[in-house]
Amino acid sequence: MIKNKALIDRFLRYAAIDTQSSEGTGTVPSTMKQHDLAKVLYEELLEMGASEVVYDRENCVVYAKIPEVPSLENSGEDPYAACGIGFVSHMDTSMACSGADVKPRFLYDYDGTDPLGMLSPEEFPELKRHIGEDLIATDGNTLLGADDKAGVAEIMTMAEYFLTHPEVPHRPVCIAFTSDEEIGCGVDHFDVKQFGAHEAYTVDGSAFGAVEYETFNAAAARITVTGRSIHPGSAKGLMKNASIIAMEYNGLLPEKERPEHTEGREGFYMLMDMHSNCEKAFMKYIIRDHDDRIFEERKKKAAEAAETLNRKYGEGTVKAEIKDTYYNMARVLKDHMEPVRTAEKAIRSLGRTPVSEPVRGGTDGSRLTFMGVLCPNLGTGGYNYHSRFEYASVQEMELCAETLIRIAGDSGQ
Repeated sequence: MIKNKALIDRFLRYAAIDTQSSEGTGTVPSTMKQHDLAKVLYEELLEMGASEVVYDRENCVVYAKIPEVPSLENSGEDPYAACGIGFVSHMDTSMACSGADVKPRFLYDYDGTDPLGMLSPEEFPELKRHIGEDLIATDGNTLLGADDKAGVAEIMTMAEYFLTHPEVPHRPVCIAFTSDEEIGCGVDHFDVKQFGAHEAYTVDGSAFGAVEYETFNAAAARITVTGRSIHPGSAKGLMKNASIIAMEYNGLLPEKERPEHTEGREGFYMLMDMHSNCEKAFMKYIIRDHDDRIFEERKKKAAEAAETLNRKYGEGTVKAEIKDTYYNMARVLKDHMEPVRTAEKAIRSLGRTPVSEPVRGGTDGSRLTFMGVLCPNLGTGGYNYHSRFEYASVQEMELCAETLIRIAGDSGQ
């Protein structure tokens, strides 16, 4: 049974707004429709009575604060309690699946079957953990948007709680909603000073109870192949088919080191996009690994594959541009585990067991941590992201919102 109807109503309201980001537009944000949600959040925060509500229209980021309410017992005695704690979620949704005209479907008191004809427990075994819960799914034509509008709704619910319960002690709360996280640009224009917290959490994805502080190291590789088109009737010894050379490049990368063959801390190379003809071929890869040393080796292997083909087909045939995008935040957080321990304490107080596993991806927190804001990630209760099979657990979303309240109220004692 839904206990926090306001939370779910809020989530559904946000999910109805199409905020899909897009690579290659060259604009900030990458799609102007992300402003549609930013404006809603800005107005709602003002209406709630939040402080220092700022809508950075140029970069499509919303900031707000909730001033500290000190405990009478600890007032003036606990400097930790006066330190601001931050919460960050992103407003955009993935390019992998349409986010327009989302039509949520409720599965009340889920019984472990597949009433929608698209969420089979045999195909998605995780569903068996949700028997007896209330689930929100899609109609099978779009994603749901729980990544990351569940996180946005949970933060807003936490904010509303403190602003309507001024008697409840809590630390200063700093809030930020970012754009373009799904294309790796979520904190390109993030104002750390405006945000105001040196410890924070991204509330972004995965099962409730997750406290994630280890992410991939990430790089993007753009491969350009220049071929030579000759009439096939006289092509012998002259034609260089860029499409064939591009496939040869892909074949030089380890076949078993692709996402579909890896798990846990195993890294990978993933071909994200390819278009080609005889004259030109373009490929886009992402390169991932948790281990710093292996990450460097992967980038080196991607570069060496291009050099191998240049020796075979002539210098300049293959150009590899490889650029780092974010790093494993465990490099920093392993020596500063205070926010992780605080979140684990809050989850245990709700009778649940916190789980820390390596994230097979990254969050805005991956980069924020290297910008001076310690920022592990908290699970929001959503599953099967970036797909039309996406769903969220109502009960897990409620637990996450309560966890945020308990984290903000933690005095560090």
